[in-house]
Amino acid sequence: MLFLCAFLVGCQDKPGDAGSAQQSPEEITKETDIHFQNYTETGDLSALKKRGTIRFITLATSEDDLLPRARIVTQKHYELAEALAKRLKLNPHWLAAASPADALEMIKSGRADVVVGNLTRTEERAQQFDLSEPITQSRQQLVTGRNGPDVARPDSLRNTVISIMEGSTYVDSARQLQEKIPGAKLEMRKLSKSDTVDRMIDNINQRENVVTIIDSNIVQGVLDYRSDLKAGVFVSDDEDIVWAMRKESPDLKLRINNFLTKKLVKAPQERKSDWPSIKKSRVIRFLTYNGPTSYFMWKGSLMGFDYDLAKSFAQKHNLELELIVVPHDQALTDWLQAGRGDFAGASTSITQERMAQGVDFTTPYIEMAAQVLSHGGKSEIKTLEDLNNRTLTLREFSIFEGIAKSLQENGIRVNVKVADPGVSLERIINMVADGKADATIADASAVEIAASLRKEVTAGPLVSDPIPQGWMVVKGNTSLKKRLNAFIKEYQTTQSFRKKVDYYFKPNAAGSEKIVQRLKPGEDLSPYDELAKQSARKFEFDWRLIVAQMWQESSFNPEAESPAGAQGLLQVMPRTAEEVGYSPPLFDPQRGIEAGVKYLSWIRDRFEPGISLEDRLWFSLAAYNAGIGHLYDAQRLAQELQLNPEVWFGNVEIAMLKLSEPRYFKGARYGYVRGAEPVQYVRNISQIYRAYTDITPGEIALQARYLPPYAHATSPRNNAHPKYPHTPSWKGIHAQPQRVPGSINTNAPWRP
Repeated sequence: MLFLCAFLVGCQDKPGDAGSAQQSPEEITKETDIHFQNYTETGDLSALKKRGTIRFITLATSEDDLLPRARIVTQKHYELAEALAKRLKLNPHWLAAASPADALEMIKSGRADVVVGNLTRTEERAQQFDLSEPITQSRQQLVTGRNGPDVARPDSLRNTVISIMEGSTYVDSARQLQEKIPGAKLEMRKLSKSDTVDRMIDNINQRENVVTIIDSNIVQGVLDYRSDLKAGVFVSDDEDIVWAMRKESPDLKLRINNFLTKKLVKAPQERKSDWPSIKKSRVIRFLTYNGPTSYFMWKGSLMGFDYDLAKSFAQKHNLELELIVVPHDQALTDWLQAGRGDFAGASTSITQERMAQGVDFTTPYIEMAAQVLSHGGKSEIKTLEDLNNRTLTLREFSIFEGIAKSLQENGIRVNVKVADPGVSLERIINMVADGKADATIADASAVEIAASLRKEVTAGPLVSDPIPQGWMVVKGNTSLKKRLNAFIKEYQTTQSFRKKVDYYFKPNAAGSEKIVQRLKPGEDLSPYDELAKQSARKFEFDWRLIVAQMWQESSFNPEAESPAGAQGLLQVMPRTAEEVGYSPPLFDPQRGIEAGVKYLSWIRDRFEPGISLEDRLWFSLAAYNAGIGHLYDAQRLAQELQLNPEVWFGNVEIAMLKLSEPRYFKGARYGYVRGAEPVQYVRNISQIYRAYTDITPGEIALQARYLPPYAHATSPRNNAHPKYPHTPSWKGIHAQPQRVPGSINTNAPWRP
């Protein structure tokens, strides 16, 4: 076993690879920024101390490359490495290699210091490198698709195809297995940039009598969200997962091992939830939902208001945070009382009904009123009286049922329809947007954000006083409740808390209207046109598209920094910036633009070659906004919905919107996504770009099949493509004129 990349995802090029698996290690780090120029250093820890920097080199790893649903999240490789650098009082710098062999070669040659990731200990590596103590263990496991052969009994297999990634360390195990299976055929698959674990599983499910080998920790992660994978026997012994350093680095090795020994703990199987038991185990367990304000993945980072606060609480008390995602059709209170976590919350309203279920609430961390959300195509609901003869669709057993009943008791003649069991609030909001429901009630923050992102819905009047929200503990757990209360009261006074409230509970005001209104022919589009042209030319984009994206991201403010940490004119996340060769900060306009455009180019190269130039561009923008993992999830869901997974407008964007609903995102590798945000992001940029091309005559725009309309596409159009019966098609798809990559023909019509 190598990195995950040795199988499917692991050999995907990371952003620093400049898209070529043929690069030498030197070429990968050549393109760096003005603040960091890579160097050769072969010394031990004292030499690193003199330089003040520790260089971590990594590839995509399986356990970090999905939404953790039950895991100690503070022990992911990236978080461990960052904590190690802090402990050593060194600045961390991240590098990316095109292959595991290149990563190890960079360590040996002094171009990096520590390989961080899913690296297996072997005798050969132990002879050539200093290896850390085991971080975890894994085994190679035989797997197949839902209807595949019996992988629990390999002696029963006959004429089976063993599909293995070429060059992976699974090959030896596969050859041994081939000798034991009559008629077995060994199939070597080459890795492409767009390969993922999910695509490998999809391919296996489409074939008969095919098996493969995956690391057991990867298998467990996949089984957390997919049910169409059958796990079979182990085909190797336990294998240690380690980090690697240069040979003869005793001081660095000692400090890393001491750090890991103190930091690494196992999740407790069973224990009490009182404070002494928590401190003894060194782990605190938090129960939550995967959802819009509690816990989710965005641009490759774990986020969420409840998640951020829980992580800060754990750090304050030197605890590791185990995060446990509870299925949406099950109650947090039930899991809490069953002893499966220590505390729980997901923007949970403090109610007497919940207290009666055997829980105590902490002091409130926020208060949120309830508000009406209605379909914009009907008469607007501005006052409570406007609710007369309208219909509210509400989630079963929600706090909003009681609010609606109170409205009726106070003379408002509103009709109330309780949705079927299992229908989520996110699904109801989508129903309102699609015109399938008249109106609903939700937290004011959810209403305001939905109204800002989706033109089909309108925010209405508040229908309750502010309702306090907080965390829950089992009734009588005063020792934990006391410390949670103290933390909340202290944290509420900080600037960090206020920023998080604004980020998670208030809509982003960025849009396209104000920039379109101020445009004048003959003027510069931005103060950074020349810088945008330089980077766009290098990576084959239309510079006006980059300027449009720049406005959407930062409103041309080079000092912009989001609460999530994204920086600069194109709002690049710090870790992403380092992987494309630019160390934070990114407030210098040239560096901020270069980092963003290079990352956008990296994303563009990660899609199937059959996808058109224009859709590749829309996919890239959506992935830039939400993260490429969510885009991959949306493509898979589009396929399941019989939409075209290779077309954004009216197809994959519909799937993206549906990934806000638990019935869909529970089966997605990256979980919940506020799908309306990347959908609106792409549409805003396309609108600004259209305006830019209208006022810059003489510029050459690339020829596209279409430009998107300003309104949302919430359902597929007619004229189905024969391969995808529910997807739209249009004339002239194959008759395209010559065009410059990365631009759009603004005179091209929308689909007929």
